[in-house]
Amino acid sequence: MDDTQLKQALKQLLIRECDKQDDIDWQSIADDEPLFGQQSRIQMDSLDALQVSLALQQHYGVRIEGAKDGRRILNSIDSIAAFIRQAS
Repeated sequence: MDDTQLKQALKQLLIRECDKQDDIDWQSIADDEPLFGQQSRIQMDSLDALQVSLALQQHYGVRIEGAKDGRRILNSIDSIAAFIRQAS
C-alpha cells in the first residue's frame, strides 16, 4: 500500500470510527488538518481517540501507548501514517 492509499484508508477509518459520515466527507480532510481542538472540523474527543486507536491496532497491528503519545500520533492523518510506517 503506497502513502496515498494509506492516507485514504486512514481518512475513511477516521470518519467511520468517529461516526462523522453524515457531517464530513473523507475526501475533504487534508493530510495535515488537526483532528483535535477548536480549529478542527472533526473535533475528536478521548472516546473517539480510543476507538480510532483500537481500529488502528486491528487493521494495522500498531499499538498506541498512553494519552500523551496518542495525542501526538493522532494529531493528523500525516502523523498517523508516519507512525504506522515507522512501526512496520
